[in-house]
Amino acid sequence: MRSAARLRLLATRTLRIFVATILVGCLVFLPFAGRYLEQQDPLVRADLILVLAGSRTERWLEAVDLFNEGWAPRIAVSPGHVDPIETELEARGIRYPREGELARDAIVASGVPAEAVAVLPSGVDNTAHEAAATLQYVSGATTFRRVIVVTSPLHTRRTGFAFRRAFAGTGVDVIVRGSRHSESDPARWWRRRADIRWVVSEMQKLIVYAAGVRE
Repeated sequence: MRSAARLRLLATRTLRIFVATILVGCLVFLPFAGRYLEQQDPLVRADLILVLAGSRTERWLEAVDLFNEGWAPRIAVSPGHVDPIETELEARGIRYPREGELARDAIVASGVPAEAVAVLPSGVDNTAHEAAATLQYVSGATTFRRVIVVTSPLHTRRTGFAFRRAFAGTGVDVIVRGSRHSESDPARWWRRRADIRWVVSEMQKLIVYAAGVRE
């Protein structure tokens, strides 16, 4: 009986030490979480600039800048999430612009030739779906060897994870860039409520990605 009690006591102490270690590690890591999530690649000339959905302006503005700077000759825009009701509205003859269409129109209005801008077909629900849709889009053209993916700074690490996993073995290189027009401050993410939400959400999703979930 004494041996069993000692074992239980030892197990309890070990568990407490383990939990305390995890908590201390999290507290030490937290100030650096924003900088950890921002993982951008050096710019290299590419065949396509892809704009991910999820931002009203900052991402397509970055794509316009990159296009004007000569980093790639064309831009593709993620269609974003499409609700079933949007499809129903289209069936009724009601035009309700989708996120990707609004971004495309704004890009063209910014001076990019209309023939250089496209919207990926269908709709997507998450970054992994965007990676799969982009892979399908570039697979039909043998000229695509490098893609610049534009997103928000705090979304860059997970974007790189999702896209490089999708493009592995295809021979197409992926370059991830965070928009310079973003208001986020990865070094001081705790100062803005929006950044706090970003960091909490991204850390959770990265854990899911690391576990091998592809959605």
